[in-house]
Amino acid sequence: MPHIIIEHSGGLEDSHDLQALCDDLWQKFADHHSVTAPDTVRTRTIAATASRIGVEPQSFAHATLLLLPGRSDEVRTELAQLTLDTLQAHLPDVGSLTVRLDDIQQPYMKRML
Repeated sequence: MPHIIIEHSGGLEDSHDLQALCDDLWQKFADHHSVTAPDTVRTRTIAATASRIGVEPQSFAHATLLLLPGRSDEVRTELAQLTLDTLQAHLPDVGSLTVRLDDIQQPYMKRML
């Protein structure tokens, strides 16, 4: 049940195809050997209304991976690298690209139709 949340500097939605980025990440995670239920993969973007970073250009994309506990460090690193590589492929001119992993603490509840 990976959730991939991409925070980004405002305006990237005008200059980059963020839906294609979400679709690509979704497919890569759904196809990953550690994901047993592709229908639980979620990707989304959130634009920052204001930001300042320490590099030029003043643009960023930061992905937070929310994972249920239980994956090995090797798999976690693999998923983080896959995310960074995908960000790089879709956002090559963005000033800062970062990825952070978080474990979702139990209990985790959901409702799906």
